[in-house]
Order: sequence, then C-alpha cells, then structure tokens
Amino acid sequence: MTSGRVRIVLPGVLRDDAGGASELGVEVVAATTLRGVLDAATQTCPRLDVRMRDETGALRRHVNVFVNGEDVRRGEGLETPVDAGAVVHVLPAVSGG
Repeated sequence: MTSGRVRIVLPGVLRDDAGGASELGVEVVAATTLRGVLDAATQTCPRLDVRMRDETGALRRHVNVFVNGEDVRRGEGLETPVDAGAVVHVLPAVSGG
C-alpha cells in the first residue's frame, strides 16, 4: 500500500460533532484498518467518536459504516482493511414511528 488520504463522509446529523465538517480526511502511510482510521479521525472530534462507538470501542448498533461501498458489518467490522484513496461513509440508522 502506498501512503495517501482516506475520506470519511459524514451525514448532516453527525456534522455538528465534527465541527461542522461534511468530510474528514485521514493520512495513512501503511496498511491500516477501519479502527485505525476512526481513531485518527476522532482524535480532534471526541464527540464524533462517542456517537459512532460504544464504551468498549465497538461500532454502535445503530451506526452503519461502508468502506468503498461495502458494509463493514458483513465483513471484518473494525478490522476491515482500508487503503489510501478509500472512501468511508458513516450512516446512522434512521428510525421513526
């Protein structure tokens, strides 16, 4: 893997927790995982981390994450490999009644 940037795309509901940003960028220089990308991205946005992960560090049940269009829950979860140039979408589940 070469070094480069990973884009994290955030929906409107999470933007306040990321300082108003619709996207976050993370530089990666070696093979990394989704966990590593989220750790790096949320160092400056701790409220965002609380919205995405629980106290054990696992993805919250109502948060869906996709790496290059693939649902991480159907694969390796937080251990999903993430390469430079990847796009990560974070989508909280929508419910209502």
